[in-house]
Amino acid sequence: MVKEGELSTIKKIGGKEETRKFLESLGFVAGSTVIVISQVGGNIIVNVKDSRIAIGMDMANKIIV
Repeated sequence: MVKEGELSTIKKIGGKEETRKFLESLGFVAGSTVIVISQVGGNIIVNVKDSRIAIGMDMANKIIV
């Protein structure tokens, strides 16, 4: 898990093929950088490719940094 405000580089996207394609369509691709903006309950808000995106922790756990 990454702390709030910490800049990280995506190394790999795990999970099923459909999950990987969904995350890639949102901008989560290997080599791009992400910043965790906040964590509220079971959700996480991240900044990826100049966009703020909210995803659930189950999806966030598929993103390996």
